[in-house]
Amino acid sequence: MTDKEYLEAIIREQTIAQGSEEFKALQDQRAKVEKILREHFGSSPAIREGGSKAKHTMIRESYDLDILCYFLHDEENAGSSLKEIYNNVFSVLSDSYIVERKRSALRLMDRDDHEHYTHLDVIPGRYADETKQDVYLHQENGEKERLKTNPEIHINHVRDSGVRDAIKLIKLWKVRNHINAKTFVLELLVIKLLQDKREVPLTEQLSHIWAEFRDNNDNLTVDDPANPEGNDLSELLNDSVITRLSSVASNTLKQIEEFGWSAVYGAVKEDAESLSDRLREVASTRSVRPWSSV
Repeated sequence: MTDKEYLEAIIREQTIAQGSEEFKALQDQRAKVEKILREHFGSSPAIREGGSKAKHTMIRESYDLDILCYFLHDEENAGSSLKEIYNNVFSVLSDSYIVERKRSALRLMDRDDHEHYTHLDVIPGRYADETKQDVYLHQENGEKERLKTNPEIHINHVRDSGVRDAIKLIKLWKVRNHINAKTFVLELLVIKLLQDKREVPLTEQLSHIWAEFRDNNDNLTVDDPANPEGNDLSELLNDSVITRLSSVASNTLKQIEEFGWSAVYGAVKEDAESLSDRLREVASTRSVRPWSSV
């Protein structure tokens, strides 16, 4: 197996295929959450998917589905302030889930199993104006009480980056090495570092990223593509995070040199479910479904 084939196999192992049990469970939970929100707030909020699922960068080892729940800019059905909206959505969801407050999101845990994360985060907010593009989010315990952003720009920036495979493998590397860095920041770093290397082999892309983490860590910076002037991401890429990235990257490059790529991601172990998912994907591409054009 070549290095290219090996990395492709790792990506396949980490892919959650449509029709798999994990995918079905995620969709069922998403439908349940939307039903709860609709029953309480009616048709008022715009509810859509975000996170790694929308960006097409999900990995089986660590994935999430952000449910974006945005209210009209001049509506007060859910609250007159961003904080009220955040708290009211929290209260509504708390009847069905254990809800953990994050900076701008509400993380949902199974009420029957407090340790079980549903892989869903609900992000309440309010559109900045009638165009329904920019969004204001409440920030818990942040320096600023609100954050202006644009989820569509974030999703498109990652989804259309041309380096999604590299992003997936860097995310897996982060998880397995217990690196306490925000996934969004890593995504931005990967896209920035590979802006001139989109066409090179995946092995070269990853090696370049780790070499930059190791050798050029003083210059690792990212900007929020949705609000580069207004949102400072430096606190998410602080000295502690950069030091950890640099240290692990250095060790990773040594491992590859001495033992090969399997020292980084382990042996390929496509199980029956993974193989079944792959066969299901192939079958779906070869047959025309009656709903495929809907």
